[in-house]
Amino acid sequence: MAVDIKPEELAPELARAVNVHDRGAWRQSKHLARAAKQAADRRLADYLMVDSDAHHYETESWADIIKYLEDPVLRHRAENALLGGRPNLDMTHGAPTRQNVYGRILTDDRTYFRGEREESGKPADLAMIRNEMNAIGLDYQVVFPTPMLSLGMHPDHQIESALSWAYSRWMTEELLPQDDYIKTMVYLPFNDPDACERVIDHFSDKPGVVGFEVTSARYKPVHDDVYMRIYAMLEERGLPIAFHAGFYDWERFNVGMNKFISVHSIGFVIYNLIHMINIVINGIPERFPNLKIVWIESGLAWLPFLMQRLDNEYTMRTSEAPLLKKLPSEYMRDFFYTSQPLEIADPEGVEMSMEMINAETQLLFASDYPHWDFNLPCTIYDLPFLSEQGKRNILGENAQKLFKLGGKRPKPAPTVTGNGH
Repeated sequence: MAVDIKPEELAPELARAVNVHDRGAWRQSKHLARAAKQAADRRLADYLMVDSDAHHYETESWADIIKYLEDPVLRHRAENALLGGRPNLDMTHGAPTRQNVYGRILTDDRTYFRGEREESGKPADLAMIRNEMNAIGLDYQVVFPTPMLSLGMHPDHQIESALSWAYSRWMTEELLPQDDYIKTMVYLPFNDPDACERVIDHFSDKPGVVGFEVTSARYKPVHDDVYMRIYAMLEERGLPIAFHAGFYDWERFNVGMNKFISVHSIGFVIYNLIHMINIVINGIPERFPNLKIVWIESGLAWLPFLMQRLDNEYTMRTSEAPLLKKLPSEYMRDFFYTSQPLEIADPEGVEMSMEMINAETQLLFASDYPHWDFNLPCTIYDLPFLSEQGKRNILGENAQKLFKLGGKRPKPAPTVTGNGH
């Protein structure tokens, strides 16, 4: 269990810009101070460190994003929603949630960087991301939006296509050009295959783009023929596709659960589980053998279950999966997975899960920072059963190869800064 840190206990370089009278700044800085201390204690500066899944709250820069909406009617709607203080509910179809336990768990209390934005004229998101990277000791960070993760369930498919296009233009034109070490996987509006093709054509060669992502909370079957052209386009370009997990509060099976812990335990797994079954059983890896597929933010515990279950079913009904040339689990071992949230409460289970997915070549470290259940690199570094090279692979070198990244960046010693106001 982490020991609480008091302001006076921080080394000066970790606390130099923290205004301890600002509750939000201090709570945030405590998390990053612990991260910086862990990185220094473990000499993680000697490792190539890639965070394959981190987040920002795009609504902090909503006014800058919605100016890229091409439809003037939607842009007007978004502008008025912003003036009314409700961009999430009106545009991103956010659902009511108990995720922050009514303030007990830090989720998006990061507004203290707004002052830095006002002083520099740069996006607040840039300062936040750089701060996280320096504290955790990262060389690269792959960043995703947060409220937009719900767009796959938006009742109006036009909103997903329009808003994801605007966001991706803002990200690639205003944010990524300012830092060579911040990366993204561009949002694919999967409910509109034609729009996906346009997105791939436009953003594939943009600096900082290392692939494309699908938000997993959605109903359209990923093996539908309408997606084959999309898979082919990504395979031709050598760019991975990622399925980023998410939950949906209004899903029928969630209605019977009275605790968020119940919803979270299955909600961040179920859509990826369904999509993976459809991809494997319908032979997508055989049709597109060079397509790299990544599964994000579902942890690892579900994978041994699904491997065993699918292999058993397949051996009894091979006629229903005629494209397969090997067991379903063997295809699953060729996929890539991000580590967060690592189920560290069961060390033996973690070891078994990693062995079953060939983690030393297929697993990518992910923090999911700043969400309440984020992981730091120590969750990988401290595992006693991993080889030294295995740790290096998972912490950065696997992602370096997959995303075609450069080498280590000239980074400072792990520090954390804030701009309280």
